[in-house]
Amino acid sequence: MCYFATKLNDPMRFLLFCFLFLYFIPSIAQKKCEYDVEVNDSIGSLKTTKEFLIYEKKFGNNESYVFLSLSNDNGTPVLNFQLVHKNSDFVKAYCIDAKTKLYLQLENGKIVTMLHPNVENCGSFMRNDERNVRILTANFLFLKNHYEDLKISPVVSMRVKYTTETVDYIIRKELQSELLNQFSRPQNYFIDYLHCVEN
Repeated sequence: MCYFATKLNDPMRFLLFCFLFLYFIPSIAQKKCEYDVEVNDSIGSLKTTKEFLIYEKKFGNNESYVFLSLSNDNGTPVLNFQLVHKNSDFVKAYCIDAKTKLYLQLENGKIVTMLHPNVENCGSFMRNDERNVRILTANFLFLKNHYEDLKISPVVSMRVKYTTETVDYIIRKELQSELLNQFSRPQNYFIDYLHCVEN
């Protein structure tokens, strides 16, 4: 880009053009914010981004999906986590409580730990199209350490410490979802959208 600015005869215009280009590169990389919820009234403010499919696994009759969204609840950033299991047979329940933690392994080697509030939850069960479906929804709070790393380093895996076991989810660089029939880059989720719930 700066090469084309050299066509300008004024060296000050060239420097200004290059400075503006380099300044706006990070904002260009971030995705546009789209919200499912956006409330601001006398009680407080809440905005929540649209759900994003970060993990998908299909094996035989068993299907597992993890959706994430981000919220800003009165100035506090929150990660919303949703686990969906589908199977024509038995669907195992995963539960969360005050000891539940979510860990994000970053490409730069750092691990971001997120905490779950003191609420016990085993999700809900339903039957849909002759299949058993279990949905677990949880909120996790960001800790200050390594928060900034989420903005610059991709997430390569996610570990959730449920009440009875710990489960690892490998996060793909690129995902062509069979469920949604769309392409995405799950590893860049926080790089692309964390800015939507700041301020």
